Amino acid sequence: MENAWQRFKQNVPLRRFVVLLVIIALLYEMRAMMNTILLTFIFTYLVVHLIRLVQRHIPKIPSGVIVSITYILILLCLYFAVTIYLPMLVKQISKMFKSVLAFYESDSMTGIMRYVSRYVNRNELVTQAKTGMSVMMKTLTSVGTLTVSIFMSLILSFFYTIELKKMNEFSNLFVKSGIFKWFFEDVRYFGRKFTNTFGVVLEAQFFIALCNTALTMICLAFMKMPQIIALGLMVFILSLIPVAGVIISLIPLSIVGYSVGGIRYVIYIFIMIMIIHTVEAYVLNPKFMASKTELPIFYTFLVLLVAEHFWGTWGLIVGVPIFTFFLDVLGIKPTKKSKKKAVLK
Repeated sequence: MENAWQRFKQNVPLRRFVVLLVIIALLYEMRAMMNTILLTFIFTYLVVHLIRLVQRHIPKIPSGVIVSITYILILLCLYFAVTIYLPMLVKQISKMFKSVLAFYESDSMTGIMRYVSRYVNRNELVTQAKTGMSVMMKTLTSVGTLTVSIFMSLILSFFYTIELKKMNEFSNLFVKSGIFKWFFEDVRYFGRKFTNTFGVVLEAQFFIALCNTALTMICLAFMKMPQIIALGLMVFILSLIPVAGVIISLIPLSIVGYSVGGIRYVIYIFIMIMIIHTVEAYVLNPKFMASKTELPIFYTFLVLLVAEHFWGTWGLIVGVPIFTFFLDVLGIKPTKKSKKKAVLK
């Protein structure tokens, strides 16, 4: 029995496979806390990355000072967002809903609805309306839960980063001694893989979302569209979904554009989205993603569909980074295309 245990510990691929299964099982049992876990990781990763970036240029600044200033700025931003921009955002979202309702109550939509009502039972419409109300109530509840998760994640990430050196020293104790030293070595191995793939891809997607939002809001401002802040927030959230997010944003933008300027604005928005999608595909993705994903579009959409089925909205955001992490663990790396030009004989 002892020999089998020793052979198991020496068989690194099998051992790491078992450790990975244990980690997945623990995360599955903690799925109710997944919002807090993912947000804590994202906030911690971004702040640690900021610390290293600042200390690379100004080495003498203590990490505690950088963390304190960062979180003070975050609290100030939250204060101004709640007191100034939140009422403005609520007002703009209500106007946007009114624009959508006006679109559905227009003469063209009234004719379509009459045609549809001939073939749809009224009881089915009532059932769908009730389903829509339940979805709306569930969404409001999830927003409240997400707010608590964000608050807890900020606190946890603050305590982790403010004692970053002590946290690293204490965490290294697990791999230096103890009968389960091998287990924590493998956990550290997967942790580094996870940070180098998942974290980097998420960070890149965050900056891509910022660029997409800035470009969209500039175009909407030139078109003199209403509720730019609300539309910009919607575009930013959807842009966190790789590839598909920009295309999904076309639907609500087109509805608002039609209510403002008719079919001409819908064409303008379609052209704008296509240009922004081209910029994302050929400029932003190569610059920010580097060679981290390099997934064909078919695989990207397939991963998004499967991830959304298992993890809901979070799956759309973290599906591609998690898939990239598993590719890295399995040692599956795309072959880089040679940039050398063929020599004509």
